[in-house]
Amino acid sequence: QVQLVESGGGLVQPGGSLRLSCTTSGRTFSAYTMAWFRQAPGKEREFVAAISWTRTTFYADSMKGRFTISRDNTKNTVYLQMNSLKPEDTAVYYCAADRRSISRDASAYEYWGQGPQVTVSS
Repeated sequence: QVQLVESGGGLVQPGGSLRLSCTTSGRTFSAYTMAWFRQAPGKEREFVAAISWTRTTFYADSMKGRFTISRDNTKNTVYLQMNSLKPEDTAVYYCAADRRSISRDASAYEYWGQGPQVTVSS
């Protein structure tokens, strides 16, 4: 069983930055595809970014150039650096993991974190 523990959410003003972290249990983190999804109130969960074990990355079009996903296999941790935040980025952000190939589909991920809240507001 893989457990994901996220941190780094909070309140930020428009144009500001936040970095989310997701640390996993287990000794095979380097073999997992890791991803971030988000869900705003009343909306479906949407793909944000993903990174494979080979460090191939995918981004949702609306996040390209603003968000950066990275991983540190020595710390079993994946990060999401979010810059130039907008009010529409307000959502619960979920970390996800799976041993299969990188995907933008939430159903492709077996393990999920609890989801920190990110609120972008002045």
